[in-house]
Amino acid sequence: MKKRTAELILQDPEKFAHHDRVFLNNPVVMQGMGLAPLVVVATTGQNSLMLAAAVALLLVPSRVLACLLSRLVPLRDEEPSPAQLQKKLLPRAILYAASAAVVYLAAYPILNLVFGTGLLNLGIYLPMLVVEPLLTYRFGRVQETVHKAVSKGVRITVGYALLLLVIGMVREWLSLGTVFGAPVGRWALLPLAKMPAGGFIVLGILCAIWRAAAAKRREFLKKEAQDTLTVHYQKEVDREP
Repeated sequence: MKKRTAELILQDPEKFAHHDRVFLNNPVVMQGMGLAPLVVVATTGQNSLMLAAAVALLLVPSRVLACLLSRLVPLRDEEPSPAQLQKKLLPRAILYAASAAVVYLAAYPILNLVFGTGLLNLGIYLPMLVVEPLLTYRFGRVQETVHKAVSKGVRITVGYALLLLVIGMVREWLSLGTVFGAPVGRWALLPLAKMPAGGFIVLGILCAIWRAAAAKRREFLKKEAQDTLTVHYQKEVDREP
């Protein structure tokens, strides 16, 4: 571990964890975003793969486009007044949703070319990604830079896609005894897993395990950071005449 990273972990562990959108601060596990597609249509590995591809094509481009368009109605204050919020949040919300819709129109032909009629399995939840909080929740925040929009967009995409694939494969295995259509085991362990109710159960169990693992990971990183700085300071002492 680098010294700078170790210092950041010890000085502000919450800020360090906040930037890790893949594991320590996964948007679904820690913030409850994007639940509808997960529990309703992420019932197989194939469905989850299609959703992950859709999110990958939508999230970063729409976030960047919204970042550029929202400069028309900038919101620069960390704690804007109620009057400023009332004046600017509605047009910003429209800009974010509209930018996601424009990107969706460009992304759908690509998805259709790759997955064909399989997209029909996603039903209304594919176009509903346009108003998914993962894409639109930033409209009420301060103005992002393009670099920040791309950086956060990529991390959120990876974190959400990872959870999508895990949920889809686990639910397919439990409900059908297969993973991406390949037999795994002799029978279905939990047929209920293919239903939304089963999706909530599987997601809840997975989130509990994920959160416990994330807490252990934070403790490990903190200890590793302390050891790194101890070794670094000891080397500095040894170098002194």
